Amino acid sequence: MDTHLSTPLETVLHGIQPGTLKSGIPRIELHVDQGQDNENACQYRAMACFILQGSKRVSFGDKVLHYEAGHYLVSALDLPLMGQVYRDDARQRPYVALTLVLDPVVLNELILSMPASRGGEGSELGLSTAPMGRELEDVLARALVLMQRPQDIPILAPLVERELLYRLLNGPHGTLLRQVASAKGPLPKVRKAIGWIGQNFNQPIRIDDVGAACGMSRASLNRSFREITGLSPLQYQKHLRLLEARRLLLGGEHNVSGAAFAVGYESSSQFSRDYLRHFDASPSQDLRRSMHANAGTPERRETPPGPGL
Repeated sequence: MDTHLSTPLETVLHGIQPGTLKSGIPRIELHVDQGQDNENACQYRAMACFILQGSKRVSFGDKVLHYEAGHYLVSALDLPLMGQVYRDDARQRPYVALTLVLDPVVLNELILSMPASRGGEGSELGLSTAPMGRELEDVLARALVLMQRPQDIPILAPLVERELLYRLLNGPHGTLLRQVASAKGPLPKVRKAIGWIGQNFNQPIRIDDVGAACGMSRASLNRSFREITGLSPLQYQKHLRLLEARRLLLGGEHNVSGAAFAVGYESSSQFSRDYLRHFDASPSQDLRRSMHANAGTPERRETPPGPGL
């Protein structure tokens, strides 16, 4: 990144190796990656992701978002996505992102102490990007410095988290964040539906059962679910199944048919067709990739599905 965070960011990131780094600050993680050759499956939580170096592309349903250094993404709910990160080739630096998992309780406490809604209009989808302002970048810089001072974290971490949330609430997606903390409107009901599907993703599900679990009619559920996630409930379930199947294959836990049946498929051939369409690679190819990696063969291994970089 060319401006703003250069001094504290350069100091904190110098010598950091690629990987997911626990920051020591609750709900905050630092992600460093040299870049990926292909899209990878990832599970986004309700979170904010701030790109400090490099860029990332995510796709969900027929929607595609690309955001880069100096921008952030807000995800209002759990979403199974395809993502690919890119290093900063111009400066030969890795991709670096800081993520903050959104705590509805902390958000609501902060909202109640603030004036009436001052945030932007938000997005009809539960996933949206925006540029960082200088004030937000300054808070991120302090968060990076705090990671190197574990003795200060118990006292200062809550203040840093609250200020990050405060800046986000006053930003373009303030309305979306308020919906995360609210019990009203379709978003919390869709989040309940997502939770129910997540607990039953490997079982046959009926839309009426999902609607009953979240207090919505079939028509209302289908409409709101698609508006917020870009997917129907059944498409969402399929994405979860395929995401978990890929994790099992790349982890070497199952063969192809074993992974298919473990996630709820009754037909191994149907599973292979869906898998190929979703990941642009067959389950057999991913299984061989896993076997090569476990055997120490110098074939590049893709990043397994994770919470989102």
